[in-house]
Amino acid sequence: MPNLLTFARNPVAYIAERWTPAQRILERATLAALVMSVVIVVTGGVVRLTGSGLGCETWPKCSSDSLVATPEMGLHGAIEFGNRLLTYVLCAAVGWAIVAARSAEPRRRGLSRLAWTQFWVVVANGLMGGVTVLMELNPYTVAAHFLLATVLLTVATVTWLRSREGDEGPRPLAGLRIRQLAGVLTAVAAALIVVGTMVTGAGPHAGDSSDVPRMGVDWELTARAHALLAWAVVGLTVLLWLALRAVDAPRGPLARARELLLVLLAQGAIGYVQYFTELPEVLVALHLFGSCLVWIAVLRMLLSLRERGLPPAAAPAGDSAPAVGAQPAGSAPAGAGASSSR
Repeated sequence: MPNLLTFARNPVAYIAERWTPAQRILERATLAALVMSVVIVVTGGVVRLTGSGLGCETWPKCSSDSLVATPEMGLHGAIEFGNRLLTYVLCAAVGWAIVAARSAEPRRRGLSRLAWTQFWVVVANGLMGGVTVLMELNPYTVAAHFLLATVLLTVATVTWLRSREGDEGPRPLAGLRIRQLAGVLTAVAAALIVVGTMVTGAGPHAGDSSDVPRMGVDWELTARAHALLAWAVVGLTVLLWLALRAVDAPRGPLARARELLLVLLAQGAIGYVQYFTELPEVLVALHLFGSCLVWIAVLRMLLSLRERGLPPAAAPAGDSAPAVGAQPAGSAPAGAGASSSR
């Protein structure tokens, strides 16, 4: 018989004492949390694009006299309430990541803290979603809601990547100039996302069929600024890829730079098509999904420029994938000497 009192006090620790996940299970758990982070962003966009943002008129209940959507609320109520239910699926995925990270042997405290951070960001964003409904889709609270979702996406991505590598101190795989260039690229990509929320906040998709106020900025001008930032990210990515090739960098960072460039080009094509076709809902949703992929690719690019060895629990038979760009401990990264002199 399990000790129910011990379980009730600290269920995560209780499970950790009795279960040690394989490395592949740990990676799958953190990846599931990342996938659900993307899903919750995209489905939140669907709520907005279908005009279902006030399908549930209040929060935390769906209406003043019902906790759930009722048939009288129609399709909009079902869509909005369905998105709220997906939050529980997200919590389950994050919970699995927390348990797997806490149960890993040897103990990985940093990874466990990252997994718990996801939980608290989900809680904060759930509250922000409630504030957004109570303020009747104020565009600034809607933007804050999306940016908090991006924070969750960031932490989930870092948690997944950290689960696939060791806990040694980070060792650079490229010189200082290249790492600074990657930092600038990341900062410009973050600005691109922020300006993108302004384009949405000033655009036609307010999230509801009622008269919802928009941000007081010029939509055309903001959209052009967004496009310029997108081209800046593309240019910086090309420059980074060329710099990595010039110093004969390891395969991992080069592959991440190529992947980022391909995602950016696809996202840019969608962006221009939706702009010239007056923002059809399907393309806007696809562009939102693409923005998640771009940010994940940017973070993968940034973190591929250092390595921390193999995961502590990695099986020698190859049950888990090695860290991106990882090399044997103690070996000098290819091109590090050449890049550090530039």
